[in-house]
Amino acid sequence: MTILETRELKKIYGKGDAAVHALDGISLTVEKGEFVAVVGTSGSGKSTLLHMMGGLDVPSSGNVTVDGQPLEKMTADELTIFRRRNIGFVFQAYNLVPMLTVLENIILPVRLDGRKPQQDYLKEIVRVLGIDHLLDRLPNTLSGGQQQRVAIARAILTKPAVLLADEPTGNLDSRTSQDVLGLLKETQEQFHQTVVMITHNEEIAQLSDRILHLEDGRIISGQTTGGEHYGKG
Repeated sequence: MTILETRELKKIYGKGDAAVHALDGISLTVEKGEFVAVVGTSGSGKSTLLHMMGGLDVPSSGNVTVDGQPLEKMTADELTIFRRRNIGFVFQAYNLVPMLTVLENIILPVRLDGRKPQQDYLKEIVRVLGIDHLLDRLPNTLSGGQQQRVAIARAILTKPAVLLADEPTGNLDSRTSQDVLGLLKETQEQFHQTVVMITHNEEIAQLSDRILHLEDGRIISGQTTGGEHYGKG
């Protein structure tokens, strides 16, 4: 079942001779439960693509469909609600609210939606991610790896249709990166979560089921992988 699809996606910044084609006609599909890595150098368009897939920016042309819903047909308010319920984000900078505890950060999207978290699922998430003993702590008392674990928990608590991770290990050392990437893989396997990860690192990308190579705003190649854990033989 296709959970995410882009069709002839283009994003152009500027006009005339100064126009920059950040995305130049990208069409792709992601199946439910799949882990896809999009690999490219700085300026290749990979973060722009993630922002389009997540409804954080509007394409110049083309469209994005998530869980059967075309994003371009939604109003700004509708898109905000849809994004909160159906798209999880994990960013390099964690984006935790500093004055909220770990638990309050994790449940924030659910609370903003006027709902209560499913307690059994919440307990399972924090146990699997190894942060069940940190729930009363503030973000500034945590290591980078612990903060990223909190960000992952927050992203998957709503059981989103797709989890989008933008360079999720960019601020972490190699050992912590291995741990966080292993946890992303575990969320895919244990919680049947669809994951799309943006990275510049080919070795990290080997964790995924499929790698798409992006260059100058275009997908130039794709390959399936063994989905092996990063850093393990």
